[in-house]
Amino acid sequence: MTVQEDEPGGDAGRQRPLRAVLPEPASALDGRAGFDRFYQTWYGRVCAQVHAYLNDRAEAEDLVQEAFLRAWQRWSDIHRYDDPVAWVRRVAWNLATSRLRRLVVAGRVLRKQAPPAVTPGADPDHVALVAALRRLPERQRRVIVLHHIADLPVVEIAAELGVPKGTVVSWLHRGRAQLAAQLSEAGPPRTAANGSGEAVQS
Repeated sequence: MTVQEDEPGGDAGRQRPLRAVLPEPASALDGRAGFDRFYQTWYGRVCAQVHAYLNDRAEAEDLVQEAFLRAWQRWSDIHRYDDPVAWVRRVAWNLATSRLRRLVVAGRVLRKQAPPAVTPGADPDHVALVAALRRLPERQRRVIVLHHIADLPVVEIAAELGVPKGTVVSWLHRGRAQLAAQLSEAGPPRTAANGSGEAVQS
């Protein structure tokens, strides 16, 4: 499945495969200059993942900025991790999950109001994909975003979530089936839906 990822301030539709950026050695990330380079490299990618999870770009940007701020506050330790961005992504996901739980209560009131208008100029396929992701169960939505947008293999997702590899494969299978069904109901998108049945990389 090919998913388009927009970076803040960048051109819409620019595809930036996450795993094309190799982890830098801890010595290269030390200090303020190292953190600045780390932030510039990863902010847009993590933000795109959380955006797909929340279906709210502004909220995603706020939460990812908060996650990077927390990383900066502990940077003397975090820059030595084998995969510092995994720590940032986990914090951002936790913040996003807490946000969704709070929205459940607020949604009971907002459900009676008219939905906000879609921002003019948004790609229809991207809007349909994000809306379909939003309707998936949280676990299925999370593994689909991590696998197809963050481009993480199943074994890494399993390790990050603390579940068996087979569980991740099962969530991916069910999530993609529901995603394909929802996108089919909305009409055939030009890009992302065509890959809903692609093989899972382990």
